[in-house]
Amino acid sequence: MNEIDYKAFYDQIGRLNGWDFSKVKAASEGVLWDFFPEVTRHCKPSDICLDIGTGGGEALLSIADCALLFVGIDQSAGMIETARKRAEESGKPNVRFLQMDARRLEFPERFFQVVSCRHSPFDAAEVAKVLAQDGVFLTQQVGEKDKLNVKEAFGRGQAWEAEEGALTSQYVTELREAGFTDIRTFHYNAAEYYETAEDLLFLLKHTPIIPEFGQREADFPILHQFIQDYTEDKGIRTNSERYMIIAKK
Repeated sequence: MNEIDYKAFYDQIGRLNGWDFSKVKAASEGVLWDFFPEVTRHCKPSDICLDIGTGGGEALLSIADCALLFVGIDQSAGMIETARKRAEESGKPNVRFLQMDARRLEFPERFFQVVSCRHSPFDAAEVAKVLAQDGVFLTQQVGEKDKLNVKEAFGRGQAWEAEEGALTSQYVTELREAGFTDIRTFHYNAAEYYETAEDLLFLLKHTPIIPEFGQREADFPILHQFIQDYTEDKGIRTNSERYMIIAKK
């Protein structure tokens, strides 16, 4: 998907479900961390925290009690619309959601003690600008080989031809150039099992794993064959590859 197509897709999904996949029935083996609990390990009750690419806000609202104030930003009006509705329903008074471009963070310098970013682009220099001295930045990104057997079946996919680890290496370099000195990286590639065909179908329709999924005549026969080939006792098997970077100024 090109940048314009992706933004339109992401905004549409934002209004539909806010990037919330909690209803999808799937199990994983080999997951080494859960990102937002990792974020809370670095939060103090007095901290002001920023979440970049916050989506529909469900994850940020789940950790709202761990800091003084959380601010979630997203470029998508649809995502922010959903996040604000969820915030109102939650009754959490210390969470704010703003539509904002991660490449131009409109906050005072050194305003946040913790900045997080899950599965979304960020600008290392902008993060450094708004992060307090001794502050912590955490990001989790999807690995290039995520859902590899799905991409192989369709012959296309997100980061399909990218070199493994290239994005993480790029981010580490950018963080160093932005002034971060303590940078640690983590990686896992877990087995993932979707309980039903409907669960896998929901994933493919609501993520850009397979660009333009369902718009090609062959997509559903390919999906049907994939399900036949990869159904095991535990479910329909694929993989979940994730990278995490924790950086301190």
